[in-house]
Amino acid sequence: MTERIEGHGGELALAALRAYGVREMFTLSGGHVFPLYDAAHKTDFPIYDVRHEQSAVFAAEAVAKLQRRPGLAALTAGPGVTNGISGLTSAFFNASPVLVLGGRAPQFRWGSGSLQEMDHLPLVAPVTKHAETVFSADDIPRAVAAALTTALTPHRGPVFLDFPLEAIFSVGDAELPAGPQLSPLEADPDEVASAARLIAGAARPVIIAGSDVWTGDAVDELRAAAEALTVPVFTNGMGRGALPPEHPLAFAKARRVALSNADVVVVIGTPLDFRLSFGDFGEAQVVHIVDAPSQRAGHVQPAAAPAGDLRGILTALADHPGDRVDHDDWVAQLRTAEDAAKARDAEEMAAETDPIRPARIYGELRKVLARDAVTIGDGGDFVSYAGRYLEPAQPGTWLDPGPYGCLGTGMGYAMGARVTHPDRQVCVLMGDGAAGFSLMDVESLVRQKLPVVIVVGNNGIWGLEKHPMRAMYGYDVAADLQPELRYDRVVGALGGAGETVAKATELGPALQRAFDAGVPYLVNVLTDPADAYPRSSNLA
Repeated sequence: MTERIEGHGGELALAALRAYGVREMFTLSGGHVFPLYDAAHKTDFPIYDVRHEQSAVFAAEAVAKLQRRPGLAALTAGPGVTNGISGLTSAFFNASPVLVLGGRAPQFRWGSGSLQEMDHLPLVAPVTKHAETVFSADDIPRAVAAALTTALTPHRGPVFLDFPLEAIFSVGDAELPAGPQLSPLEADPDEVASAARLIAGAARPVIIAGSDVWTGDAVDELRAAAEALTVPVFTNGMGRGALPPEHPLAFAKARRVALSNADVVVVIGTPLDFRLSFGDFGEAQVVHIVDAPSQRAGHVQPAAAPAGDLRGILTALADHPGDRVDHDDWVAQLRTAEDAAKARDAEEMAAETDPIRPARIYGELRKVLARDAVTIGDGGDFVSYAGRYLEPAQPGTWLDPGPYGCLGTGMGYAMGARVTHPDRQVCVLMGDGAAGFSLMDVESLVRQKLPVVIVVGNNGIWGLEKHPMRAMYGYDVAADLQPELRYDRVVGALGGAGETVAKATELGPALQRAFDAGVPYLVNVLTDPADAYPRSSNLA
Protein backbone atom coordinates (compact mmCIF):
# COMPACT_ATOMS: atom_id res chain seq x y z
CA MET A 1 0.00 0.00 0.00
CA THR A 2 1.38 3.42 -0.94
CA GLU A 3 2.19 5.67 2.02
CA ARG A 4 0.99 9.25 1.90
CA ILE A 5 2.77 12.08 3.63
CA GLU A 6 1.61 15.54 4.66
CA GLY A 7 3.61 18.60 5.66
CA HIS A 8 5.13 21.81 4.44
CA GLY A 9 7.34 21.76 1.37
CA GLY A 10 10.53 21.22 3.36
CA GLU A 11 9.06 18.18 5.13
CA LEU A 12 7.83 16.71 1.85
CA ALA A 13 11.24 17.20 0.23
CA LEU A 14 13.09 15.64 3.16
CA ALA A 15 10.85 12.57 3.20
CA ALA A 16 11.64 11.94 -0.46
CA LEU A 17 15.35 12.58 0.09
CA ARG A 18 15.48 10.01 2.89
CA ALA A 19 13.84 7.43 0.63
CA TYR A 20 16.75 7.86 -1.78
CA GLY A 21 19.44 7.42 0.86
CA VAL A 22 20.33 11.07 1.43
CA ARG A 23 21.55 11.40 5.00
CA GLU A 24 22.83 14.98 5.37
CA MET A 25 22.49 18.49 4.00
CA PHE A 26 25.24 20.98 3.13
CA THR A 27 24.17 24.60 3.01
CA LEU A 28 24.78 28.29 3.67
CA SER A 29 21.92 29.84 5.59
CA GLY A 30 19.25 31.61 3.55
CA GLY A 31 15.64 32.47 4.25
CA HIS A 32 14.34 31.05 0.97
CA VAL A 33 15.14 27.50 2.16
CA PHE A 34 14.12 27.80 5.83
CA PRO A 35 11.50 25.00 5.53
CA LEU A 36 14.26 22.55 4.60
CA TYR A 37 16.11 23.51 7.78
CA ASP A 38 12.93 23.21 9.84
CA ALA A 39 12.27 19.71 8.54
CA ALA A 40 15.86 18.65 9.18
CA HIS A 41 16.02 20.18 12.65
CA LYS A 42 12.82 18.49 13.82
CA THR A 43 14.01 15.05 12.68
CA ASP A 44 17.71 15.23 13.66
CA PHE A 45 18.76 15.23 10.01
CA PRO A 46 22.36 16.55 10.03
CA ILE A 47 22.98 20.04 8.61
CA TYR A 48 26.52 21.16 7.80
CA ASP A 49 26.89 24.83 6.94
CA VAL A 50 29.72 26.60 5.15
CA ARG A 51 31.02 30.10 4.44
CA HIS A 52 30.64 30.00 0.65
CA GLU A 53 28.02 28.13 -1.34
CA GLN A 54 30.60 26.52 -3.63
CA SER A 55 31.90 24.61 -0.59
CA ALA A 56 28.41 23.27 0.10
CA VAL A 57 28.16 21.83 -3.40
CA PHE A 58 31.71 20.47 -3.30
CA ALA A 59 30.95 18.81 0.04
CA ALA A 60 27.82 17.23 -1.43
CA GLU A 61 29.88 16.06 -4.39
CA ALA A 62 32.49 14.47 -2.12
CA VAL A 63 29.73 12.49 -0.40
CA ALA A 64 28.33 11.46 -3.79
CA LYS A 65 31.75 10.36 -5.05
CA LEU A 66 32.90 8.56 -1.92
CA GLN A 67 29.60 6.87 -1.03
CA ARG A 68 28.20 6.33 -4.54
CA ARG A 69 24.82 7.78 -3.56
CA PRO A 70 23.19 11.20 -3.84
CA GLY A 71 24.73 14.20 -2.12
CA LEU A 72 22.58 17.21 -1.21
CA ALA A 73 23.26 20.95 -1.18
CA ALA A 74 20.57 23.49 -0.29
CA LEU A 75 21.20 27.02 -1.57
CA THR A 76 19.24 30.20 -1.14
CA ALA A 77 17.90 32.11 -4.14
CA GLY A 78 19.89 34.26 -6.56
CA PRO A 79 23.52 34.59 -5.46
CA GLY A 80 23.22 31.44 -3.38
CA VAL A 81 22.56 29.44 -6.52
CA THR A 82 25.01 31.31 -8.74
CA ASN A 83 27.79 30.87 -6.17
CA GLY A 84 27.23 27.13 -6.42
CA ILE A 85 27.45 26.83 -10.21
CA SER A 86 31.17 25.98 -10.30
CA GLY A 87 30.43 23.09 -7.94
CA LEU A 88 27.55 21.96 -10.14
CA THR A 89 29.77 22.13 -13.20
CA SER A 90 32.49 20.05 -11.55
CA ALA A 91 29.87 17.48 -10.59
CA PHE A 92 28.66 17.45 -14.19
CA PHE A 93 32.16 16.75 -15.54
CA ASN A 94 32.76 14.17 -12.79
CA ALA A 95 29.41 12.36 -13.25
CA SER A 96 28.58 12.91 -9.57
CA PRO A 97 24.92 12.42 -8.50
CA VAL A 98 24.49 15.72 -6.66
CA LEU A 99 21.11 17.32 -6.02
CA VAL A 100 21.06 21.08 -5.51
CA LEU A 101 17.82 22.44 -4.05
CA GLY A 102 17.48 26.16 -4.58
CA GLY A 103 15.22 28.75 -3.07
CA ARG A 104 13.34 31.00 -5.46
CA ALA A 105 11.52 34.33 -5.22
CA PRO A 106 7.70 34.05 -4.96
CA GLN A 107 5.96 33.21 -8.19
CA PHE A 108 2.76 35.13 -7.39
CA ARG A 109 4.65 38.43 -7.67
CA TRP A 110 7.24 37.33 -10.28
CA GLY A 111 8.53 40.29 -12.26
CA SER A 112 7.90 42.79 -9.47
CA GLY A 113 11.49 42.83 -8.20
CA SER A 114 11.45 40.56 -5.14
CA LEU A 115 14.68 40.03 -3.24
CA GLN A 116 17.13 37.85 -5.23
CA GLU A 117 14.55 37.29 -7.96
CA MET A 118 16.03 35.55 -10.98
CA ASP A 119 15.33 32.54 -13.16
CA HIS A 120 18.05 30.04 -12.28
CA LEU A 121 17.19 27.38 -14.83
CA PRO A 122 18.83 28.94 -17.92
CA LEU A 123 22.08 29.15 -15.94
CA VAL A 124 22.12 25.64 -14.48
CA ALA A 125 20.51 23.68 -17.32
CA PRO A 126 23.74 23.34 -19.37
CA VAL A 127 25.61 21.78 -16.41
CA THR A 128 22.91 19.46 -15.03
CA LYS A 129 21.11 16.37 -16.26
CA HIS A 130 17.78 17.87 -15.20
CA ALA A 131 16.67 21.29 -13.96
CA GLU A 132 13.11 22.14 -12.91
CA THR A 133 11.10 24.70 -10.95
CA VAL A 134 8.50 23.04 -8.71
CA PHE A 135 5.50 25.31 -8.31
CA SER A 136 3.35 23.25 -5.90
CA ALA A 137 4.09 21.69 -2.50
CA ASP A 138 2.09 18.62 -3.53
CA ASP A 139 4.49 18.08 -6.43
CA ILE A 140 7.73 18.27 -4.42
CA PRO A 141 8.14 14.55 -3.54
CA ARG A 142 7.51 13.55 -7.16
CA ALA A 143 10.03 16.09 -8.43
CA VAL A 144 12.70 15.07 -5.90
CA ALA A 145 12.27 11.38 -6.73
CA ALA A 146 12.40 11.99 -10.48
CA ALA A 147 15.48 14.21 -10.18
CA LEU A 148 17.36 11.72 -8.04
CA THR A 149 16.49 8.83 -10.35
CA THR A 150 17.92 10.87 -13.21
CA ALA A 151 21.03 11.70 -11.19
CA LEU A 152 21.68 8.03 -10.40
CA THR A 153 21.02 6.71 -13.92
CA PRO A 154 24.24 6.21 -15.88
CA HIS A 155 25.83 8.32 -17.09
CA ARG A 156 25.35 9.90 -13.65
CA GLY A 157 25.42 13.60 -12.90
CA PRO A 158 23.98 16.54 -10.97
CA VAL A 159 20.37 17.73 -10.97
CA PHE A 160 18.71 20.93 -9.81
CA LEU A 161 15.32 21.86 -8.39
CA ASP A 162 14.15 25.22 -7.10
CA PHE A 163 11.03 26.09 -5.14
CA PRO A 164 9.20 29.44 -5.12
CA LEU A 165 8.56 30.68 -1.60
CA GLU A 166 4.85 29.90 -1.70
CA ALA A 167 5.54 26.30 -2.77
CA ILE A 168 8.11 25.38 -0.15
CA PHE A 169 6.38 27.20 2.72
CA SER A 170 2.92 25.79 1.89
CA VAL A 171 1.47 22.57 3.29
CA GLY A 172 0.94 19.74 0.83
CA ASP A 173 -0.06 16.11 0.59
CA ALA A 174 1.55 13.49 -1.64
CA GLU A 175 2.62 9.87 -2.03
CA LEU A 176 5.97 8.92 -0.50
CA PRO A 177 8.39 7.81 -3.23
CA ALA A 178 9.54 4.21 -3.05
CA GLY A 179 13.21 4.96 -3.57
CA PRO A 180 15.58 4.23 -6.45
CA GLN A 181 14.63 1.42 -8.79
CA LEU A 182 17.31 1.27 -11.47
CA SER A 183 17.89 -1.50 -13.97
CA PRO A 184 21.40 -2.03 -15.35
CA LEU A 185 21.90 -1.05 -18.98
CA GLU A 186 22.84 -4.14 -20.95
CA ALA A 187 25.63 -3.63 -23.47
CA ASP A 188 25.45 -5.00 -27.01
CA PRO A 189 26.86 -8.54 -26.62
CA ASP A 190 28.43 -8.46 -30.09
CA GLU A 191 30.29 -5.27 -29.21
CA VAL A 192 31.46 -6.80 -25.93
CA ALA A 193 32.62 -9.95 -27.72
CA SER A 194 34.49 -7.86 -30.27
CA ALA A 195 36.27 -5.98 -27.47
CA ALA A 196 37.16 -9.26 -25.74
CA ARG A 197 38.67 -10.71 -28.91
CA LEU A 198 40.77 -7.58 -29.50
CA ILE A 199 42.14 -7.58 -25.96
CA ALA A 200 42.77 -11.32 -25.75
CA GLY A 201 44.43 -11.34 -29.17
CA ALA A 202 46.65 -8.32 -28.61
CA ALA A 203 50.36 -8.74 -28.10
CA ARG A 204 50.75 -5.64 -25.93
CA PRO A 205 47.41 -4.57 -24.44
CA VAL A 206 47.03 -1.90 -21.76
CA ILE A 207 44.02 -1.01 -19.57
CA ILE A 208 43.39 2.53 -18.32
CA ALA A 209 40.58 2.54 -15.76
CA GLY A 210 38.88 5.72 -14.57
CA SER A 211 36.35 7.05 -12.10
CA ASP A 212 33.29 5.24 -13.47
CA VAL A 213 34.83 1.90 -12.48
CA TRP A 214 34.54 3.07 -8.87
CA THR A 215 31.21 4.84 -9.31
CA GLY A 216 29.72 1.83 -11.10
CA ASP A 217 30.88 -0.50 -8.30
CA ALA A 218 32.92 -2.49 -10.82
CA VAL A 219 36.29 -2.63 -9.02
CA ASP A 220 36.16 -6.39 -8.38
CA GLU A 221 35.11 -7.04 -11.97
CA LEU A 222 38.00 -4.91 -13.26
CA ARG A 223 40.48 -6.95 -11.26
CA ALA A 224 38.94 -10.20 -12.47
CA ALA A 225 39.09 -9.11 -16.12
CA ALA A 226 42.68 -7.89 -15.84
CA GLU A 227 43.75 -11.12 -14.15
CA ALA A 228 41.88 -13.38 -16.55
CA LEU A 229 43.39 -11.66 -19.60
CA THR A 230 46.75 -10.78 -17.95
CA VAL A 231 46.60 -7.10 -18.93
CA PRO A 232 48.58 -4.35 -17.14
CA VAL A 233 46.36 -1.70 -15.55
CA PHE A 234 46.88 2.05 -15.16
CA THR A 235 44.28 4.23 -13.45
CA ASN A 236 43.15 7.84 -13.16
CA GLY A 237 40.61 9.78 -11.10
CA MET A 238 38.68 7.63 -8.65
CA GLY A 239 39.89 4.56 -10.47
CA ARG A 240 43.13 5.01 -8.54
CA GLY A 241 43.58 2.19 -6.05
CA ALA A 242 41.28 -0.19 -7.95
CA LEU A 243 44.29 -2.50 -8.02
CA PRO A 244 46.52 -2.03 -4.97
CA PRO A 245 50.09 -0.93 -5.74
CA GLU A 246 51.47 -4.35 -4.87
CA HIS A 247 49.25 -6.15 -7.39
CA PRO A 248 51.37 -7.70 -10.18
CA LEU A 249 49.24 -6.01 -12.85
CA ALA A 250 49.11 -2.56 -11.19
CA PHE A 251 51.25 0.09 -12.85
CA ALA A 252 51.64 3.84 -12.37
CA LYS A 253 55.10 4.97 -13.48
CA ALA A 254 55.51 3.20 -16.83
CA ARG A 255 52.58 4.80 -18.61
CA ARG A 256 54.61 6.51 -21.31
CA VAL A 257 56.44 3.26 -22.15
CA ALA A 258 53.16 1.36 -22.14
CA LEU A 259 51.24 3.74 -24.39
CA SER A 260 54.19 4.17 -26.77
CA ASN A 261 54.41 0.42 -27.38
CA ALA A 262 50.85 -0.87 -26.88
CA ASP A 263 48.94 -2.35 -29.79
CA VAL A 264 45.55 -2.19 -28.02
CA VAL A 265 44.63 0.47 -25.43
CA VAL A 266 41.52 -0.30 -23.40
CA VAL A 267 40.04 2.80 -21.76
CA ILE A 268 37.36 1.97 -19.19
CA GLY A 269 35.07 4.42 -17.46
CA THR A 270 36.85 7.65 -18.35
CA PRO A 271 36.63 10.00 -21.34
CA LEU A 272 39.18 10.21 -24.14
CA ASP A 273 40.07 13.77 -23.16
CA PHE A 274 43.24 15.84 -22.69
CA ARG A 275 44.40 13.54 -19.88
CA LEU A 276 44.60 10.67 -22.38
CA SER A 277 46.00 12.46 -25.43
CA PHE A 278 42.42 12.84 -26.73
CA GLY A 279 42.42 9.12 -27.51
CA ASP A 280 45.36 9.30 -29.92
CA PHE A 281 47.71 6.43 -29.09
CA GLY A 282 49.59 6.25 -32.37
CA GLU A 283 49.17 2.94 -34.15
CA ALA A 284 47.37 1.26 -31.24
CA GLN A 285 43.74 0.28 -31.60
CA VAL A 286 41.41 1.78 -29.00
CA VAL A 287 38.70 -0.05 -27.07
CA HIS A 288 36.53 2.46 -25.23
CA ILE A 289 34.25 0.93 -22.58
CA VAL A 290 31.69 3.34 -21.13
CA ASP A 291 28.64 3.14 -18.88
CA ALA A 292 26.21 4.78 -21.33
CA PRO A 293 26.09 5.38 -25.10
CA SER A 294 26.27 9.15 -24.51
CA GLN A 295 29.85 8.70 -23.30
CA ARG A 296 31.21 7.29 -26.54
CA ALA A 297 33.82 9.66 -27.92
CA GLY A 298 32.70 11.61 -30.98
CA HIS A 299 36.19 12.65 -32.03
CA VAL A 300 37.70 9.15 -32.13
CA GLN A 301 36.64 5.99 -33.96
CA PRO A 302 37.38 3.14 -31.53
CA ALA A 303 37.88 -0.42 -32.74
CA ALA A 304 35.19 -1.42 -30.22
CA ALA A 305 33.03 0.63 -27.84
CA PRO A 306 30.78 -1.39 -25.54
CA ALA A 307 28.36 0.83 -23.60
CA GLY A 308 26.41 -0.30 -20.58
CA ASP A 309 26.74 -1.68 -17.07
CA LEU A 310 30.49 -1.88 -16.44
CA ARG A 311 30.17 -4.86 -14.13
CA GLY A 312 28.46 -6.89 -16.82
CA ILE A 313 30.91 -5.84 -19.53
CA LEU A 314 33.99 -6.58 -17.42
CA THR A 315 32.59 -9.92 -16.30
CA ALA A 316 32.08 -10.87 -19.94
CA LEU A 317 35.68 -9.90 -20.70
CA ALA A 318 36.92 -12.11 -17.86
CA ASP A 319 34.80 -14.99 -19.16
CA HIS A 320 35.97 -14.65 -22.78
CA PRO A 321 35.94 -18.22 -24.15
CA GLY A 322 38.26 -17.68 -27.11
CA ASP A 323 42.01 -17.96 -27.55
CA ARG A 324 44.29 -15.68 -25.54
CA VAL A 325 47.77 -14.45 -26.38
CA ASP A 326 50.36 -14.83 -23.62
CA HIS A 327 51.12 -11.37 -22.20
CA ASP A 328 53.72 -12.37 -19.60
CA ASP A 329 56.69 -10.95 -21.51
CA TRP A 330 54.85 -7.67 -22.06
CA VAL A 331 53.97 -7.39 -18.37
CA ALA A 332 57.60 -8.15 -17.46
CA GLN A 333 58.85 -5.44 -19.84
CA LEU A 334 56.59 -2.87 -18.21
CA ARG A 335 57.56 -4.04 -14.73
CA THR A 336 61.21 -3.35 -15.56
CA ALA A 337 60.31 0.19 -16.67
CA GLU A 338 58.07 0.64 -13.61
CA ASP A 339 60.80 -0.41 -11.17
CA ALA A 340 63.34 1.90 -12.81
CA ALA A 341 60.92 4.83 -12.58
CA LYS A 342 60.17 4.02 -8.94
CA ALA A 343 63.88 4.06 -8.16
CA ARG A 344 64.20 7.52 -9.74
CA ASP A 345 61.15 8.75 -7.84
CA ALA A 346 62.55 7.40 -4.57
CA GLU A 347 65.66 9.53 -5.02
CA GLU A 348 63.58 12.63 -5.71
CA MET A 349 61.30 11.98 -2.72
CA ALA A 350 64.36 11.77 -0.45
CA ALA A 351 65.98 15.00 -1.71
CA GLU A 352 67.63 16.98 1.10
CA THR A 353 67.60 20.30 -0.74
CA ASP A 354 66.51 23.57 0.80
CA PRO A 355 64.34 25.20 -0.48
CA ILE A 356 62.23 22.08 -0.26
CA ARG A 357 61.37 20.28 -3.48
CA PRO A 358 57.70 19.22 -3.77
CA ALA A 359 58.73 15.60 -4.31
CA ARG A 360 60.17 15.50 -0.78
CA ILE A 361 56.79 16.46 0.69
CA TYR A 362 55.20 13.44 -0.94
CA GLY A 363 58.05 11.22 0.19
CA GLU A 364 57.30 12.18 3.78
CA LEU A 365 53.55 11.90 3.31
CA ARG A 366 53.91 8.33 2.06
CA LYS A 367 55.41 7.46 5.45
CA VAL A 368 52.45 8.73 7.49
CA LEU A 369 49.38 8.18 5.29
CA ALA A 370 47.36 5.10 6.23
CA ARG A 371 46.24 2.73 3.48
CA ASP A 372 42.65 3.90 3.87
CA ALA A 373 43.45 7.62 4.12
CA VAL A 374 41.33 9.91 1.93
CA THR A 375 43.62 12.17 -0.08
CA ILE A 376 42.23 15.32 -1.68
CA GLY A 377 43.97 17.34 -4.36
CA ASP A 378 43.11 21.02 -4.77
CA GLY A 379 45.65 22.79 -6.91
CA GLY A 380 47.56 22.80 -10.16
CA ASP A 381 51.34 22.49 -10.04
CA PHE A 382 51.59 21.12 -6.49
CA VAL A 383 48.81 18.58 -7.00
CA SER A 384 50.37 17.40 -10.26
CA TYR A 385 53.19 16.02 -8.12
CA ALA A 386 50.64 14.20 -5.99
CA GLY A 387 49.39 12.33 -9.03
CA ARG A 388 52.94 11.19 -9.72
CA TYR A 389 54.20 10.31 -6.25
CA LEU A 390 51.15 9.09 -4.31
CA GLU A 391 49.68 5.67 -5.06
CA PRO A 392 46.35 5.07 -3.32
CA ALA A 393 46.20 1.59 -1.84
CA GLN A 394 42.40 1.33 -1.86
CA PRO A 395 39.71 2.49 -4.27
CA GLY A 396 37.43 5.34 -3.23
CA THR A 397 40.20 7.21 -1.40
CA TRP A 398 41.30 9.80 -3.97
CA LEU A 399 39.47 13.05 -4.72
CA ASP A 400 40.65 15.62 -7.22
CA PRO A 401 38.82 18.32 -9.23
CA GLY A 402 38.59 16.08 -12.30
CA PRO A 403 38.70 17.17 -15.94
CA TYR A 404 36.98 20.50 -15.31
CA GLY A 405 40.00 21.52 -13.25
CA CYS A 406 38.15 23.83 -10.88
CA LEU A 407 40.19 25.12 -7.94
CA GLY A 408 38.50 25.65 -4.58
CA THR A 409 37.26 22.09 -4.04
CA GLY A 410 39.53 21.49 -1.04
CA MET A 411 37.55 22.49 2.02
CA GLY A 412 34.21 21.28 0.65
CA TYR A 413 35.71 17.93 -0.33
CA ALA A 414 37.35 17.76 3.10
CA MET A 415 34.02 18.31 4.82
CA GLY A 416 32.30 15.63 2.75
CA ALA A 417 35.18 13.21 3.29
CA ARG A 418 35.22 13.73 7.06
CA VAL A 419 31.44 13.28 7.28
CA THR A 420 31.78 10.08 5.24
CA HIS A 421 34.79 8.69 7.11
CA PRO A 422 34.91 10.08 10.67
CA ASP A 423 37.65 7.65 11.73
CA ARG A 424 40.06 7.90 8.77
CA GLN A 425 42.87 10.28 7.96
CA VAL A 426 41.69 13.05 5.63
CA CYS A 427 44.51 14.98 3.96
CA VAL A 428 44.06 17.96 1.64
CA LEU A 429 46.95 18.72 -0.72
CA MET A 430 46.62 22.35 -1.67
CA GLY A 431 48.61 24.78 -3.75
CA ASP A 432 49.04 28.26 -2.33
CA GLY A 433 46.98 29.56 -5.26
CA ALA A 434 44.12 27.20 -4.49
CA ALA A 435 44.26 28.22 -0.83
CA GLY A 436 42.80 31.58 -1.80
CA PHE A 437 39.55 30.00 -2.96
CA SER A 438 38.27 28.15 0.10
CA LEU A 439 40.56 28.46 3.12
CA MET A 440 37.97 30.52 5.00
CA ASP A 441 35.91 27.35 5.25
CA VAL A 442 38.42 26.02 7.77
CA GLU A 443 36.19 27.96 10.17
CA SER A 444 33.30 25.70 9.16
CA LEU A 445 35.42 22.61 9.84
CA VAL A 446 36.56 23.95 13.23
CA ARG A 447 33.09 24.97 14.34
CA GLN A 448 31.57 21.61 13.41
CA LYS A 449 34.49 19.60 14.85
CA LEU A 450 35.64 18.10 11.55
CA PRO A 451 39.43 17.75 11.80
CA VAL A 452 41.50 17.42 8.62
CA VAL A 453 45.15 17.89 7.68
CA ILE A 454 45.97 20.50 5.04
CA VAL A 455 49.37 20.51 3.37
CA VAL A 456 50.08 23.67 1.37
CA GLY A 457 52.86 23.66 -1.19
CA ASN A 458 53.81 27.33 -0.91
CA ASN A 459 56.05 28.51 -3.75
CA GLY A 460 54.59 32.02 -3.99
CA ILE A 461 53.57 31.70 -7.64
CA TRP A 462 50.95 30.32 -9.98
CA GLY A 463 53.30 27.54 -11.06
CA LEU A 464 51.40 26.16 -14.05
CA GLU A 465 51.13 29.68 -15.48
CA LYS A 466 54.35 31.45 -14.55
CA HIS A 467 56.81 29.01 -16.08
CA PRO A 468 54.92 28.36 -19.36
CA MET A 469 54.31 32.09 -19.84
CA ARG A 470 58.01 32.83 -19.39
CA ALA A 471 58.82 30.08 -21.88
CA MET A 472 56.38 31.55 -24.42
CA TYR A 473 57.04 35.27 -24.01
CA GLY A 474 60.24 35.67 -22.02
CA TYR A 475 58.30 37.31 -19.20
CA ASP A 476 55.28 36.64 -16.99
CA VAL A 477 52.48 38.74 -15.52
CA ALA A 478 49.72 38.06 -12.99
CA ALA A 479 51.58 34.94 -11.87
CA ASP A 480 53.11 35.96 -8.52
CA LEU A 481 51.68 35.54 -5.04
CA GLN A 482 52.99 36.89 -1.75
CA PRO A 483 56.12 34.85 -0.98
CA GLU A 484 56.24 32.80 2.24
CA LEU A 485 52.70 33.82 3.21
CA ARG A 486 51.72 32.34 6.59
CA TYR A 487 48.68 30.29 5.67
CA ASP A 488 49.15 28.40 8.94
CA ARG A 489 48.41 31.61 10.84
CA VAL A 490 45.22 32.05 8.83
CA VAL A 491 44.10 28.61 9.99
CA GLY A 492 45.15 29.43 13.56
CA ALA A 493 43.06 32.60 13.49
CA LEU A 494 40.07 30.54 12.37
CA GLY A 495 40.39 28.19 15.35
CA GLY A 496 42.63 25.51 13.91
CA ALA A 497 46.40 25.14 14.17
CA GLY A 498 49.45 24.80 11.99
CA GLU A 499 53.06 25.60 11.33
CA THR A 500 55.41 26.69 8.57
CA VAL A 501 58.17 24.33 7.43
CA ALA A 502 61.24 25.65 5.59
CA LYS A 503 63.66 22.72 5.89
CA ALA A 504 63.26 19.22 4.49
CA THR A 505 64.31 17.60 7.77
CA GLU A 506 61.38 19.31 9.54
CA LEU A 507 58.73 17.81 7.28
CA GLY A 508 58.24 14.41 8.89
CA PRO A 509 57.76 15.64 12.47
CA ALA A 510 55.44 18.44 11.28
CA LEU A 511 53.20 16.00 9.39
CA GLN A 512 53.04 13.70 12.40
CA ARG A 513 51.97 16.59 14.61
CA ALA A 514 49.30 17.49 12.08
CA PHE A 515 47.75 14.03 12.05
CA ASP A 516 47.87 13.85 15.85
CA ALA A 517 46.30 17.28 16.40
CA GLY A 518 42.59 16.46 16.30
CA VAL A 519 41.74 19.87 14.80
CA PRO A 520 42.08 21.31 11.30
CA TYR A 521 45.86 21.66 10.99
CA LEU A 522 47.78 23.29 8.14
CA VAL A 523 51.38 22.47 7.34
CA ASN A 524 52.65 25.41 5.27
CA VAL A 525 55.63 24.09 3.31
CA LEU A 526 57.89 26.65 1.64
CA THR A 527 58.90 25.10 -1.68
CA ASP A 528 61.27 26.08 -4.44
CA PRO A 529 59.49 28.34 -6.99
CA ALA A 530 61.96 27.23 -9.65
CA ASP A 531 60.84 23.60 -9.32
CA ALA A 532 57.89 23.26 -11.73
CA TYR A 533 56.11 20.06 -12.63
CA PRO A 534 57.38 18.90 -16.05
CA ARG A 535 54.42 18.74 -18.38
CA SER A 536 53.43 20.03 -21.78
CA SER A 537 50.43 22.27 -22.25
CA ASN A 538 47.09 20.48 -22.47
CA LEU A 539 45.14 23.63 -23.32
CA ALA A 540 44.38 22.44 -26.86
